[in-house]
This record gives sequence, C-alpha cells and structure tokens, in this order.
Amino acid sequence: MSTDYLKRILTSKVYDVAIESPLEPAPLLSRRISNTVLLKREDTQPVFSFKLRGAYNKMANMAPGARARGVIAASAGNHAQGVALSASRLGCRAVIVMPTTAPEVKVDAVRRLGGEVVLAGESFSEAYEHAKKLEKKEKLTFVHPFDDPDVIAGQGTVGMEILRQHPDEIEAIFVAVGGGGLIGGVAAYVKQLRPDIKIIGVQTEDSDAMLRSVRAGRRVQLTDVGLFADGTAVKLVGEETFRLARQYVDDFVVVDTDAICAAIKDVFQDTRSVLEPSGAMAVAAAKQYAAQHKLRGKTLVAIACGANMNFDRLRFVSDRAEVGEMREAVFAVTMPEQRGSFRRFCELVGERSVTEFNYRMADDGDRAHVFVGLQVSAPTEPGKIAAHFRKNGFDTLDLTHDEFAKTHLRHMVGGRSRQAANEVLYRFEFPERPGALMRFLNAMNPDWNISLFHYRNQGADYGQIVIGIQVPAGEKKQFRNFVTELGYPHWNETDNPAYKLFL
Repeated sequence: MSTDYLKRILTSKVYDVAIESPLEPAPLLSRRISNTVLLKREDTQPVFSFKLRGAYNKMANMAPGARARGVIAASAGNHAQGVALSASRLGCRAVIVMPTTAPEVKVDAVRRLGGEVVLAGESFSEAYEHAKKLEKKEKLTFVHPFDDPDVIAGQGTVGMEILRQHPDEIEAIFVAVGGGGLIGGVAAYVKQLRPDIKIIGVQTEDSDAMLRSVRAGRRVQLTDVGLFADGTAVKLVGEETFRLARQYVDDFVVVDTDAICAAIKDVFQDTRSVLEPSGAMAVAAAKQYAAQHKLRGKTLVAIACGANMNFDRLRFVSDRAEVGEMREAVFAVTMPEQRGSFRRFCELVGERSVTEFNYRMADDGDRAHVFVGLQVSAPTEPGKIAAHFRKNGFDTLDLTHDEFAKTHLRHMVGGRSRQAANEVLYRFEFPERPGALMRFLNAMNPDWNISLFHYRNQGADYGQIVIGIQVPAGEKKQFRNFVTELGYPHWNETDNPAYKLFL
C-alpha cells in the first residue's frame, strides 16, 4: 500500500483543476520566532482550499458510468466546493449535504459552482449520515472527503510540491487534521522520500479525534466537536487515514482558539491574506512547537490549507488575537476607595498601553473594582504584573486565561444588584440557529427569574451567553437537571471570583 501511494500521488490528475500553490516565506513571523517559516499557500487554490485536489482526483478516476449517475458528498464546506467545481469541469451532477452550521460563505460558494446543496444536521457526522441515505435513494456515487485512497493521493500532491519547491533541509511540516486526508497523503509521500522531516499533526482542543485515536491505538469517536475551526470538526477519523497517521505522523500539537486567532493575524501581517480558522491551525502549531522545543534557525513549513472565512467572524478573531499572541493581559484589581488610590494604581501601570479600563465603586463604598487590560510582550508578564500590583497593596486576579472574563465580563462591568437574591450564574454556548434561545426559555421553570443576561456572538458558529437566574435554595437540584437535559455546553460561573467582584 505504501508504494502504491507514491504511484497514486505521482500520477494524480489534480492539475486539471488545481494550481501548484506557492511556498512562501513569512518574514515577519520568521523573525519574531527566530526560525524560517514557509507557508504552503493552499488558500490560493480556485476554491481557496486544498480540498479540490482530492475531490477531482477521485472523480476523474471514477468509472464513466458511476460519474454519469451523479455524485454526492458530505462536507462542512471546502470539500463541497471541490466536488462542485470538479463536477462542473467533468460535466456531472453534484449533490452536496452540508451541516446547518456551515459558514454561509461556503454554502453560497457551492451553489455558485453549480452544486445542489442539502442542509442537514449540526455537524459533519450528521450531514454524512444523511448523505449516505441519499446515495442509496438516488443511486449517486459517494465522494468521501478523506477516507478514500484517490482522495488521499490527491491531497498528497501538496507534500510532493513542498519537497520539489524546497529540496533543502526542513525540520517539520505542520498539517491541520480533521478526518486525516491531507496529513495521510502528505505523510505517505514525504516520509518515504525524506524520513528526516517530521510530520506534525495539528488539532484543536475540542476536535482532537485523530490524536485520541492514535493514543488509544484504535479509532475513537467524539461525542461533540467544536465549531470554530469548522473545517476540522470531525467526530470520527477515517480507517485508512488513521492507519497512515499511525504509521507516518511523528507528533501532534493541540492549539486553542486564541492561538488560532493570533495565527490568522500573523499570516495577514505577512501576506495580507485572511485564512479561515482551520487554515491557520498549522501556523499556530509551528509557533507553539518552536517555543516548546526551543528551536532556532530551523525551517518550518505550515500548510495554510483554507481561506473560506465568514467576514463577520473577523470581529471574533480580532478580539481574541491579542490574547492568543499573549499581547494582552487582563486583570481584576480591588483598590481602597480613598484619595490618591486611583492615581497610585495608574503609576504602577506605568508606560504600558492600556487596552481596556472599567471602574466600579463597590456597594460598601470603601472599595472600588477595576477591570483592566494591558498590552504585554511575553507570556510570563501577566503573572509578574499581578504580583507587582499585589506587592503594592492592590488585591489582583489575573484573568488572562479566564474564558468568562475575556468573553463576557469585560463588556459587562457594573456591579451586583441587591435585588438578585439566590442568583446563580451560568455560561452557555448556544448553537447559532433559529429557536435556540426560545428552546432554553420554554424548558426553563417559569418561576425562575432571569436576573442577568448577556449575549455575545462575533462570527463564531455558536453564541456566547451568560445568564443569571434566581433559583430558590430548595430547587437547585431541579435547576441542575434542567441544565443537563438542555444539552448545550455550559459552565457554572457562580463561584467565579471575577463575578463576585464585578457583577
């Protein structure tokens, strides 16, 4: 099978539709992390993603009769566009099943390319199940997004190009992993010709099916997947891609949302291009890996695998990029409400740039609470700044890694309400679809009063909600059951010290 992949990749028909994407240096990022970072610009493909390589190679190698019946695919967006474009070039029908959470930019693109879009399910896995039913019903030919040798070979041409474009030393190639088609193809090619090059898979904290599977020695199915990096939101990896990952992938790096947002900004500063979250994962991982392994002077290749970004999601990316790059730290500071305290605190802040400052006098009138954001230049700085404030008499909480504080609190500072007795505070992620809030309200006990509500959605596939609800002491168990049965991701923030200070 291994030798077969070399032949399949070398004879792949991808260049009927795909370009040989450039391998470009990222000079600003390279200088900052003291390593040469090369970006494999798959975002420059006709559908702004690598996915058309595998889709076209599969369809071009189909028996004419199978292709003539029409094809069907399940995809969150990028594979869908690859199949739709390939179908238009090859003159056949294409039905694409996409999850209802797929970004609008991807749905519209598929329709423009002539694909018949069917929206079903909230994740790739649910869309896949629906597509398999339609396949049998309408006698269409299924084009799998990753678990097919022809698809894997098509994606493997990315690795072939990298070795041809940069025959010199490469420390590692970083590859975002969803179902595993891209990393399977790239690894199968590169490892047989250049076994010295490390292949590093990249996953998000909330969609790490391949990493869990490799560690377990068997395919592990996730119950839920995150939706921010929708292109890699896969609950179960492929059988063949899992086999290839176990055989060829050297290591995995897990990145979070803030690191991805920072990477999107890094690529924009170097190229003036905007990657989608999945497209920037490899860049985030290259930075993280270089820092962890203290690399200097090495060549790191990051596959920028897609750029199908909803424009309104940029609000979210911009807001989180500074934290992800550790350029912003946020703190809750308590100061005595006495003459000169405010000035003394500002003197401690010194020359640092202030990104946010919210001040609120406490109910007792003896203290004030300050929510402050400061620009920093190193990951170690927030702890040092907090210690500096405490040393000078100001009680301080470092909230730099507090999700509740970063997403909600900074926009809500205002103080507690004396009327909000028995208040519990919960943070939810509501799916961004009609009726999600009404489902919550209809399921809630009408005797419970909402005492605080804050909604925030900056272009992600879910809305960020924080809710204060007055629940009598004897009904706490009933409330916990309500929250569990609702099924939305949730976090109890009632004991969050920042909530106690500000809300």
